[in-house]
Amino acid sequence: MTNLKKLLNLDITLQIVIGILIAIVVSLVSSEWAQSLSIFGKLFVQSLKAVAPVLVFFLVASAIANQPQNQDSKLRPILFLYIIGTLCAALLAVIMSILFPTNLQLNVTDVVLQAPQGISEVLNNLLFKLVDNPVSAIMNGNFIGILVWGAAIGLGLRHSSGTTKIAFSDLSYAITQIVRVIIRLAPIGILGLVAGSLAESGLQVLSDYARILMVLLSTMLIMALCINPLIVWLKTKKNPYPVVFIALRESGVTAFFTRSSAANIPVNISLCEKLGLQKNIFAVSIPLGATINMGGAAITITILTLAAANTLGINVDFSSALLLCVISALSACGASGVAGGSLLLI
Repeated sequence: MTNLKKLLNLDITLQIVIGILIAIVVSLVSSEWAQSLSIFGKLFVQSLKAVAPVLVFFLVASAIANQPQNQDSKLRPILFLYIIGTLCAALLAVIMSILFPTNLQLNVTDVVLQAPQGISEVLNNLLFKLVDNPVSAIMNGNFIGILVWGAAIGLGLRHSSGTTKIAFSDLSYAITQIVRVIIRLAPIGILGLVAGSLAESGLQVLSDYARILMVLLSTMLIMALCINPLIVWLKTKKNPYPVVFIALRESGVTAFFTRSSAANIPVNISLCEKLGLQKNIFAVSIPLGATINMGGAAITITILTLAAANTLGINVDFSSALLLCVISALSACGASGVAGGSLLLI
């Protein structure tokens, strides 16, 4: 019992690492045992998918409704930095793909895909997501639509009674606590996800995709340790690395292993409170960032797209690659909040 308490008191990052190691050992001992553990991963992902849309809706609505009058939430410069960051992530992914071309093991003989017919179709789909039915948006995890409806209802509640605002605030707090409980179960969920993946594909899948995994991870590290700090320094003229390292330690690890920006919202809010930031700013900007500031998703979409093109022998010129940057940035916004485990499960 004492050992169990010590294990539970460990940092969640160490717990996740232990979970991954256990999953690898179990998969080596018995694929059937590993497959039986996959239920924990499925439950973890489904729990995140269920609660994240509701969390974003109530957080945004509550934050805007309870924002003090005549206070600037700095949304315009934050939105600009989000867009710049996501586009830079896509551009960096293009450069890394050109420098380190990779191949995929494609099996598309029985799959019929219809690619978007240009950027106009991508924008058209994005616009329709903006005006999606609110119930449908929450049910289907359409975070762009959820954000729009949350902001609209929050603005509508600005002049409502204090009781209504308090009710929305209490609901957002309650849902945040639920998400925090789910995040605490991340080590067990990641154990199940890794065990299920290894039981299905074996350890050989890691060696088969070692090169593209290294390109993905290297690109994300360059973005997190070089490009993002550079953007912050250009904006603030202050050393960004103390905050960068704190954010990576307390938020980045959870975000990486869950691959769910929406589920990571409570972690980021807690970190902002610890850093003493203004609540009227981060209460809106964090849910907004979890929807549109999708650097990791933009990197993944770009690298996998260029890897598929390279595998099929399709030559992508630089202008097409630049267009891919814009499309992947927009597509990343549309794919926000999706949970699914770490990059080891790609």
